[in-house]
Amino acid sequence: MEKSKNSGRYTCNEYREEMILLGLQKRLSSPDLIPEEKESLLKEIAKVEKQMGID
Repeated sequence: MEKSKNSGRYTCNEYREEMILLGLQKRLSSPDLIPEEKESLLKEIAKVEKQMGID
């Protein structure tokens, strides 16, 4: 993950982004997802990863 410009401190926003990403990844692992839901989750994961600088 790319460090923010606040001298290496871990912020609440970074924590929030990580928790959002983990939640999306957990939903993605559900065996009963329909293809449309899976595609939507993958797009959202890519969006969050890009915001975090880990794309």
